[in-house]
Amino acid sequence: MALSKAVKFTVVATLFAVVAGSIVYLNTPESSASKQTTDDAYIQADFTFVSPKISGVINEVLIKDNQRVEKGDVLATIDDRDYVVAIDAAKARVNSAQANIKSLKAKIIYQESVILQAEAGIEAEKAGLELANVNLTRYSNLASDGSGTVQALQEAQAKLAIQKANLHKKEAALVAAKQQTAILNADQDKAKALLAQSNASLEEALLKLSYTKIKAPVSGIVGQKAVRVGGFVSPGKPLLVIVPLDKVFISANYRETQLANVKVGQQVEIKVDALPGVTLKGHVDSLSPASGVSYSTIGAHNATGNFTKIAQRLPVKISLDAKQPLLSQLRVGMSVVPTIDVVK
Repeated sequence: MALSKAVKFTVVATLFAVVAGSIVYLNTPESSASKQTTDDAYIQADFTFVSPKISGVINEVLIKDNQRVEKGDVLATIDDRDYVVAIDAAKARVNSAQANIKSLKAKIIYQESVILQAEAGIEAEKAGLELANVNLTRYSNLASDGSGTVQALQEAQAKLAIQKANLHKKEAALVAAKQQTAILNADQDKAKALLAQSNASLEEALLKLSYTKIKAPVSGIVGQKAVRVGGFVSPGKPLLVIVPLDKVFISANYRETQLANVKVGQQVEIKVDALPGVTLKGHVDSLSPASGVSYSTIGAHNATGNFTKIAQRLPVKISLDAKQPLLSQLRVGMSVVPTIDVVK
C-alpha cells in the first residue's frame, strides 16, 4: 500500500527536524546550560594527623575509636620519668650557675675594697716619699757645711730609695687589683651566659615534659586510632587522625567544558548517595587553579606520539550552608551529586 503524500511529507519533516535538532544540540557548548552537574564529587575535610613530638612508651590512652574530642583534650600520655629527671638536672645546673654568680659578685665587692686599700697605700707612700726627699735635702745641706755626718746623709738616701721602691710596689699592686677586677667581671659575664643557657635547658626540659601529654590540635572525630598502651612511639609517626566533621566540604571534579559560567558564590543543590531523597544546600567556594593531572608526579607528554584529546577535570570546592539538620550525618568520602545553578 503506497503512502500518501501527506504521510511522506510528515516523515521527511520529522527526520529533518531530528537531524537539525541533533546538530544544534551537539554544537551547543556544554557550559551554556543553566545548571551544571557532576557525579564525580565527594565529601572532604581538612583532617589532621596527630603525631608525638618526643619518643617514649605510651602509658595511658584516653580516647576511643570514633570518639569526638575538643581542641586541647589529652588523647594519650607518654611515660614521663626520663623527662622529670632531665628537669631536675636542669634545675640543678640553674642553681649552680646562680650560686656562681653570687660568689663572683661577692669577690668583685671585695676586690673593690682591695683597690681602695691599694690607693690609700699609694697615698701614704707618696707622703713618705715627700718626707724622704725633704730629709735628704736637709741632710745634704748639713753634710755640705760640716754640721752633719756622712752617715746621716747615707741613711737619708737609703730611706728615699726604699720609699720609691715601696711606692712602685703599691702602684703595681693597684694595677694588679684592677686587672683582677676585670677578670672577675669577665667571669661574671661568663657565669651569666651559663645561667641563661641553663635556663634555656630548663625551659626545653619543661617543654619536652609537656609533650608527654599528646593533645588534640583541633576538634573533631577520632579515626585511624593506632595508639596502644605499652607501644613505643617516635616523633612524626601518626598515631591517629582527627576529622573535623563540622567543617566538611565537597570536592567536585567538573569537566573543563562545564566551567565557563561557574562563579564563586553560586548556589548549589547537593544530593548525597547515602541520604536518598534528601537535597542539601551549598555554594561555590572556590575553583582550583589547576587540573588534577597537573599535580601528578609524572606529567602527561602530549608533545610526542599519538594524541587523543580528553576533557580535563578541575576540582571545584563547594561549601555547605550552615544549620542544615542532616549535616551531622555526612562523612568524609561519601559520594554526592552537586548541581550548580550558574544563572543565579
